[in-house]
Amino acid sequence: MLKARVITAIFLLAGLLCALFLLPSWGWLAFVSVICATAAHEWGGIVGYKGARSWIYAVLLGALCLSFGLVAGLHRDDTVAPFNLVPAYGLSALFWVLCVPFWLRSRWALPGAGAAALVGFVLLIPPSLAMIHLRLLSPWLLLGVMASVWIADIAAYFTGRAFGRRKLAPAISPGKSWEGAYGAVAGVVIYGLVCLSYFLPHGLAIGQLVFAAAGLVAFTAISIIGDLFESMLKRQAGVKDSGTLLPGHGGVLDRIDSLTSTLPLAGLLALWFAR
Repeated sequence: MLKARVITAIFLLAGLLCALFLLPSWGWLAFVSVICATAAHEWGGIVGYKGARSWIYAVLLGALCLSFGLVAGLHRDDTVAPFNLVPAYGLSALFWVLCVPFWLRSRWALPGAGAAALVGFVLLIPPSLAMIHLRLLSPWLLLGVMASVWIADIAAYFTGRAFGRRKLAPAISPGKSWEGAYGAVAGVVIYGLVCLSYFLPHGLAIGQLVFAAAGLVAFTAISIIGDLFESMLKRQAGVKDSGTLLPGHGGVLDRIDSLTSTLPLAGLLALWFAR
């Protein structure tokens, strides 16, 4: 399994980097729309959509991602501040900050197919649009944001294995620990401050440094919440992975679970600085 995970990860990273740096803007929009549709198909499987229903939902969300991207001008290189994405980003932020923590605590089940469709929309459309938006600003910016989530996952995994004693959410994801979460926070804060020191060679004032560190801690917490949310829904559905497309990694949704909660916040922050 470890060998399959490593080989798949290498191919995934190579494919992502090629698409990220070589595709034109309209090509990246189409590429992300396909990823969105694939994740939507897996979401349909998790929430109980059967057969054609799951495929129809996948095509619908992929088409919505493409349509919203075209309306926002994300297919053009000269688009810098698509403020019409604020409602999508804001809806996502409210969902992850105000709704999901209570959802995780109470372990609610989705009440029906309609609610599942709406949650899937909030779960997948805003981060997909953020992937396209941030890449327009700079492929390195998008890669840096995604890397912060990967660093959180890696740091949590190794810290949890080495020091994990107290379970973070045993009823949802027994493998996660508080020590792993602390490791994720430490890894992201260090990574973020190193990046800031590189791009801001004159440094930050103490107040700005504290604010940046607090933001990185909050970013990591939202990342962990995104991971836990998908874990809870998979456990309720009785499945281990969202799909089998990626050997050793499960499905596409398994690989982007933490990105679904963090990318819209990064997009919202980018629009804030673009005012």
